[in-house]
Amino acid sequence: MESPAMPRWSFERNVTSMCLMADFAVMHGLTVPAVLAGTGVTEAQLTDPNLLVRGEQELRLIRNMVDALGEARGLGIEVGQRYHFTAFGVLGLAIFSSQTLSAALDVALQYFDLTFAFTSFRVEEAGQQTWLVVDDSDVPEGLRQFNVERDMAAFLTVLRDLFDAVPIQETVHLRFARPDSTEPYRRVFGVEPAFGMPRNAILLDSKLLAERLPQANVLAQSAARDQCHKLLDARRARLGLAGRVRDLLGAHCAEMPGMTAAADKLHMTARTLRRRLLDEGTTYAELRDEVRQTLAEAFLSGPHQPIEQIAARLGYAEATSFINAFRRWRGQTPHAFRLALRSARSGDD
Repeated sequence: MESPAMPRWSFERNVTSMCLMADFAVMHGLTVPAVLAGTGVTEAQLTDPNLLVRGEQELRLIRNMVDALGEARGLGIEVGQRYHFTAFGVLGLAIFSSQTLSAALDVALQYFDLTFAFTSFRVEEAGQQTWLVVDDSDVPEGLRQFNVERDMAAFLTVLRDLFDAVPIQETVHLRFARPDSTEPYRRVFGVEPAFGMPRNAILLDSKLLAERLPQANVLAQSAARDQCHKLLDARRARLGLAGRVRDLLGAHCAEMPGMTAAADKLHMTARTLRRRLLDEGTTYAELRDEVRQTLAEAFLSGPHQPIEQIAARLGYAEATSFINAFRRWRGQTPHAFRLALRSARSGDD
C-alpha cells in the first residue's frame, strides 16, 4: 500500500497568521499557552515579524482552537475577516497595487505559498462564468470546514480592501451541510450560500474582474513582485534539504532509515546532514516525528485500519510505542482522535 504524499500546505509561512488566530482565541476565552500547546511557538515569538513557522505548527494551533471552542458554525468565517491585505506583507502590496482584480488574483495564485491557506485555489472558466474553486482535499477532515470558511472569508476580505464599492461574488457553494443559522455566512459572503454542494466555489463577476483598481501602481507592483520572487526563493532554499528528507521518510515510512542511512541516500555524510538541517532550524528526529504524525493522522482519517496495522506502517515495532508517540503529538490517543473525527463527520451530515 502506497504512503500518502506530504500535504501541499507543508511549507514555511510567516507567524502573522498564528498571531491573528491567537488574538481571536483569547478574545473568546482561551489562554495563549492553551492555544499554542504543542506548536513549539512561544507567546513572545508570536510578535516576531521575522519568525517563520511550518504549516504543521499553524495547523496545530487551529486544532487547539477548534477543539476548545467547538466546531461552531461560522468560526472560520469570523477568523477569516481578520486577514486584510496587510497581513500578507509584500504579497499584500503586490496584490494591492495590481492593475485589475483579475491581475490581483493572478498574483495571489502565482505566489500562493506566501499565503497562509491550507486549502488550494484554482480558477475555472465556464463560458462567461469565472469560478474560484477552493479545494479542501488536502486538509485533515476534522478541520476542513474551518479552513474553507477561513480561507474564503480571507479572500473576500482582501477583495473588499481592494474594491469595496460592489460585491464581486455572485454565488457561493459550500460542501458541508447547511447550519441552523446562516446569518454569519450571509453577512460575510453577501449572499446566501448553497450548502451540500459537490465542491467549495465562488462565482465571480467577470465584468468586475476587469475593472481597473484605483490604487494600481505599475512601479510599486513590479517592485513588490520582485520581492515576492526573492522571498519565495529564500524560503524554498531553506526548506530544500528538509523537504527532501520529509519525502525520503514519507516514501519509507514502514522502515524509516536512520540518519546515517538517510545521509547516504542523499549523497552526504551524517555530519553534513545534521549541520545543514540545523541551519534550516530543524533536526532529523523532528522531521521523522513530523512525517509520522502527518501520516498517522492521514491513516486514522481514512478507511478503518487497526491501530496495530497503522503502527506497523509507520515503523513501530509495537502499537504501544505508536500510541505513546501519538499522545505526545496530539494530547490524545489514536482511538480518541478517530472517535473525534467520526463525531465531527456525523455532525456535518
